[in-house]
Amino acid sequence: MAPDVEKIIQSISLGDQDAVQLLLDSYNTQYTECFFFNTEAQERKKQQRLEEFRKNKIRDCASNSDSDIDSDDERPNLLLREDLAAALLCFVGGQLQAAVLRACLHTLRILSRDRRALGPMVTDSALLTLTHLGGINLLQPSQQQDKTKIQDQCDRAQTQIHEKETSGSHGAADSDQRCAVSFSECHSFNRRGNVGHLVLAPGKKDAREDDSEEDGKVDDGEMCRKEAMKVLCNIIYNSPLARERASTLRLLQGLWESLKQGIWSGAPPTGQFYKLRLLFLLTALRPELRLQLQQERGVFVLTSALEQCLVLRWANGNQLITDSTPPPVSKEVSQDVIEILKTIFNVAHRFYRQEPDEEEATLYRRLAAVLRHCLLLSCDGADTMEELQGHTVNILSALPLTCLDVLLAVPVGQASHKYEGVNMDCVHALLLFMDRRLNRGQKLKEKLTPVLSLLTESSRVHRETRHYLRQKILPPLKDVAVRPEQDSTLRGQLVRLMTHVDTDVKDCAAELLFVLCKENVSRFVKYTGYGNAAGLLAARGLLNGRRNSGDGQFTCHYSSDSDSDTEEYRQVRSKINLVTGRVEAEQPDPMEGMTEEQKEEEACRLICMINRLSQDQIIQPMGVTRDGRLAPLWGHMRSCTEEKEEEEEVYEEEEQGLSSMPQGLKDKTMK
Repeated sequence: MAPDVEKIIQSISLGDQDAVQLLLDSYNTQYTECFFFNTEAQERKKQQRLEEFRKNKIRDCASNSDSDIDSDDERPNLLLREDLAAALLCFVGGQLQAAVLRACLHTLRILSRDRRALGPMVTDSALLTLTHLGGINLLQPSQQQDKTKIQDQCDRAQTQIHEKETSGSHGAADSDQRCAVSFSECHSFNRRGNVGHLVLAPGKKDAREDDSEEDGKVDDGEMCRKEAMKVLCNIIYNSPLARERASTLRLLQGLWESLKQGIWSGAPPTGQFYKLRLLFLLTALRPELRLQLQQERGVFVLTSALEQCLVLRWANGNQLITDSTPPPVSKEVSQDVIEILKTIFNVAHRFYRQEPDEEEATLYRRLAAVLRHCLLLSCDGADTMEELQGHTVNILSALPLTCLDVLLAVPVGQASHKYEGVNMDCVHALLLFMDRRLNRGQKLKEKLTPVLSLLTESSRVHRETRHYLRQKILPPLKDVAVRPEQDSTLRGQLVRLMTHVDTDVKDCAAELLFVLCKENVSRFVKYTGYGNAAGLLAARGLLNGRRNSGDGQFTCHYSSDSDSDTEEYRQVRSKINLVTGRVEAEQPDPMEGMTEEQKEEEACRLICMINRLSQDQIIQPMGVTRDGRLAPLWGHMRSCTEEKEEEEEVYEEEEQGLSSMPQGLKDKTMK
């Protein structure tokens, strides 16, 4: 039986906590995994549209989202949910039993999933209430002294890192002070549609929810703070208006101070997950907050948070002390690390290919060392490890290239993979990560392009990385009986992407292979086939086979090591079709037995057919210009013809000038 929302509201107005808890427990049990409430109306609408489509064979252009279906029958229920949310927000401001408060916040979390019922939750008083219940103190003028103390502590720690000193201990944080907020007045709001809100995917469930709620060791206060933070995360995610008000209310400052107090306290980071998630949402959805966090030295503080979560110990310089067989990282710690990595990317992605100053370079190298450790971690669950490595790769691809030398500057002693005297564990982990993403073949632009870009740029600046990747991806050719794109190796998978429909994916795959070939056109064609390589060569102006040294964007200096061909390749080199990249079966000559006149007639017929297709704009014949780029063939031929005509005119003028000279002078000139 569906819970009576009006009865819940009435019990809230009477202040009967026991009755409210009983009714809300029933409500929460029924809707705990519900993300859209008007399921019956949705089914009726879908059935009606299906019948209309079968009858008229015409589908109206309508939104595909189930949450956009709002019938007249659903409107009263929507208003009741808004009234329930408003009543609960007033109710939680009073002195409630812990169990009652937790039930109220659980109900608010369920209601906050429906973007149409967010009206009461996006007011300033509602956001302040939830912020206070979540353990976030919005800074008041009287608290600026505490903020200054924490900032001074942050500055001292960063100075120690900049001077490359060991920073193993931090001072204690200031005591937690709560700001006084009045909750005596009920929350007023306007009933209006929240147009343009993001919507949670139906059926998506927090992976941490079951573990946290089944853990009986967590006290009620901590559980209530987590529930309040979950409500805030839903509201911020679903409502642009709430994000705007949160920015105005300086929610980020209070959240940031709360996180910094936990970091500098030196205590194990517990219960910070939803604060970290809220920080990620605010910086992901509000650009000005990203800039603000950057100015608050967010990268440094979050790097310290990573070190604390992973319990890292530093040796000399940017080298970490690691165990030979470290235990897998727990799921809880992995989730915290993932949220921190996502926030770091929000702040640091703007620094790509920027030249950092000395202080920034020191910080980014330290971050790169931590990220290298993250890349080599083992976690509880393959999916968790895959997600953690994915976010790690995203940040590495955004860091300045000059700071990535830390990935290789590791002692070779305990390396599982080494090449030319360099520790290649990190590069090998990136290679395996790329292989897994290639095999999955889903969302290639979002999932694959970051690691392709990272490997490409690393290969450009680090000779050892390029040699190792070339050994794994482009080993010396032996079997040239199959086309490159039909090969099952890493080379074949990347060559297949060179003709992908997504331009970014295609360019990234081609760029990596081109760099591994040291940007040598003939070697690139050898491993990929001219047909697959034509796209990159045309974009670079290399169709004529020459290196385009004038384009500074792609200028790079490579070593002079030669390409070693196998004996098998040398034996069939002359038989390889350069367009397909393999040895083709011998085909009969189509002009065998034809006379020269018949061949000329066939050529004229072919030219006429091409001319007709070109005039009808079905095809456009192209030719390669002197600078190695494609241009319309007729225009190119016309320019060549004009040049020849000009040369002939100059020659005729010279002949006429000579003919008008006296014979004696002409003889002297001819000499």
